[in-house]
Amino acid sequence: MGGDPLEPRRLTVGVIDDHPVVIEGVRAWLAGDPRIEIAHVADTVDGVPVGLDVLILDLNLHGRLVLADVAELARRTQRVITFSQLTERETVLAALDAGACEFVAKNEGRDHLLAAVLSVAADRPYVTPTAAGVLAADEPAVDGRATALRLSGRERTALLLWFQSMSKASVARRMGVSVHTVEMYIKRARVKYAQAGRPAPTKADMLARAIEDGLVRPDEIVGYRSSATSPGAASPLPPSPVP
Repeated sequence: MGGDPLEPRRLTVGVIDDHPVVIEGVRAWLAGDPRIEIAHVADTVDGVPVGLDVLILDLNLHGRLVLADVAELARRTQRVITFSQLTERETVLAALDAGACEFVAKNEGRDHLLAAVLSVAADRPYVTPTAAGVLAADEPAVDGRATALRLSGRERTALLLWFQSMSKASVARRMGVSVHTVEMYIKRARVKYAQAGRPAPTKADMLARAIEDGLVRPDEIVGYRSSATSPGAASPLPPSPVP
């Protein structure tokens, strides 16, 4: 595995699907991009190598919905893109809440999948039309007025811990997920606010929006006492609603 040391390292991507034709199709789509190397293909999540930049994972393997595997891979800091023909709102939200960085529907084609791979590898958000439709469909407007934004329980918990002046690494440890997953929770909340016409580009903006919507109470922020101020004492994980 020589190569020109001046050449940028290619992204290593894994593809897991129980249909060989899908694997070959994805391989063909991505192999044409010189920035990407297909480093792993399989029809199960067993034996996923450590260190892949991105893993493209079918949500339904051999008749089994693999949301628990998405969560486990996310805990192992693996960046996961769920790639599925199952596009029902509940399924898309469940995959994202389990820790998937992005959701790409199989009918969305090469361009969206490639853009998602490159964005996820760089820890940038990329929202496909399918995911955008799901994320934007929180609550309908009432009497012409937009309702408060709705976040999942995991998104709210990530935001609350982050607002409490924790680093994203500390939030990840408290939640038992990877830093990448925490970043995705925060970025998805930011995307939701932008799509609702209430952009929140900074942490302060996000906090103001969350308080406005009743997602976070001021006393949960002001009243927080970090365990760092009291050696040996651990503060409890804040309550969060059931997703």
